[in-house]
Amino acid sequence: MKKHRFRQETEAVRGGTGLAKKNGPLSTPIYQTSTFEVTDMQEQLRVTPTDSFYTRYGNPTNTVAENAIAELEGTDAALLFSSGMAAITTSILALVRAGDHIVAQRDIYGGVIKFLSQWLPKLGIESTFVDTNDMEQHERALRPNTKLLHIESPTNPNVRVVDLEKIAALARKHNLITTIDSTFATPVNCRPAEWGIDLVLHSGTKYFGGHSDLICGIAAGRRDLIEQIHHTRTTLGCCIDPHAAFLLLRGIKTIAVRVERQNQSALQIAEFLRQHPRVTRVHYPMLKDHPDYAIAKKQMKGAGCVVSFEVEGSGADACRVAEALHLFTLAPSLGGVDSLVTIPVLTSHYMIDPDLRKKMGVTEQMIRLSVGIEHVDDLIADLDQGLTVLTGARKQAVLAD
Repeated sequence: MKKHRFRQETEAVRGGTGLAKKNGPLSTPIYQTSTFEVTDMQEQLRVTPTDSFYTRYGNPTNTVAENAIAELEGTDAALLFSSGMAAITTSILALVRAGDHIVAQRDIYGGVIKFLSQWLPKLGIESTFVDTNDMEQHERALRPNTKLLHIESPTNPNVRVVDLEKIAALARKHNLITTIDSTFATPVNCRPAEWGIDLVLHSGTKYFGGHSDLICGIAAGRRDLIEQIHHTRTTLGCCIDPHAAFLLLRGIKTIAVRVERQNQSALQIAEFLRQHPRVTRVHYPMLKDHPDYAIAKKQMKGAGCVVSFEVEGSGADACRVAEALHLFTLAPSLGGVDSLVTIPVLTSHYMIDPDLRKKMGVTEQMIRLSVGIEHVDDLIADLDQGLTVLTGARKQAVLAD
């Protein structure tokens, strides 16, 4: 873990740039170029491993964003990718080979489950899925050829929190590499490297971008791992465009203040939902009755913007509530300034087998909110009026009886 020079808010704004006085642009320029000119062949050899050779290998705009992210995470280095899935798949492909075995949580993003269970077996790599915080089950799943432990915290959409200290200790005991999808946490709320996790992965599309206008993936960690992943990224070609990196830098500058606002609003909304008579269950780690409350308080500054809850009735009732909302836009994704609402069984977990969804605790009655930066009182009022459709449905059912 790298020592932090400044507090999070300062690192977000200044972490990717030098502090020396200079004449030049305040904002990082966009190096919107595919290739770079050299004066002679000796210089060509010199620049080949740098960010001034060919943008698939690196780009000065991208480098500033990568340095800013490494500062925020407290890691040696970071890499940008064309999407969150590109970051996860490329990183895992770089770290395992045919004959290796992976242990992963059962309740992780659906696309990653598909990659681990359907794509990697074609390359001779097997995966075993285990319960989120059952460390004994994690250890029982290990084999002599296990190479990697992959976790997600908080999870999507149940917002479970993994004990990172225990995962890191288990990995050290068995000489394993640990990777975490930390998209829901952000480095503002949790820095997994401080707890001993080797590689931190993000969909930068979400909180880092913050405005729902770019697609981006992130890997941050030890330099030896990042260099290994860089070679694979160069071969697969899933680099980010410098204009997207510029937009990412703009988002990073405000991530600390946005996440702090989202932490506060999401907790207030979770508390409102917990008391609502038509809501049967609320998933948010900073609620005291959440199963991972103690872990969340230990290792997180806040729980982020995602609140999931289940309503009484059927999946159709959950859809009716979501469709009745006005300030929560019907759209997938999360972490942006606009509040969003989605039904996980129809979006992020649509591709997952229904039996596996049941084991993961993802029900048809579940609604997932991404709380933006609108005023929390307006958001609560919107949820209150949206939930009235359940009252109407109940009255109709009584009359029918």
